Amino acid sequence: TEVQLSRVVSGRSVAMGSHLVRSYITERDTAPDPRKPFQNEPEFGFGERKERVPVATQEQMNLAMLPVEQRDYCAHYLLKLMKCKRDNFPNFLACKHERHDWDYCEHQDYVMRMKEYERERRLNLRKKRIEAQAA
Repeated sequence: TEVQLSRVVSGRSVAMGSHLVRSYITERDTAPDPRKPFQNEPEFGFGERKERVPVATQEQMNLAMLPVEQRDYCAHYLLKLMKCKRDNFPNFLACKHERHDWDYCEHQDYVMRMKEYERERRLNLRKKRIEAQAA
């Protein structure tokens, strides 16, 4: 039996830790390790897929002294936010649009990474199912 903690979010029950159960108990061989590069081809199932490239250059991030953990695809929004905060120093509410843009970009990046993880997991399940049918 599995013991799952749950909490109520906006009127519905959400299982907490279900991804951990899947990764460590039920689908150990098909759940991808997020710390390692994915095994499947990124173009598999797509006609043509563009590679994501960061907008901010390494030089711009070095000049702004961004920490390594903030050097991602949304760094150009963070640079705009930092500049706005510097230019409007006492008025911290003047940069709410820049903050919103950066938060939205970070959220979209998170969603994209979760979709890629789920795609990799499903491709691994598909590969396992095809190998089981061939055997």
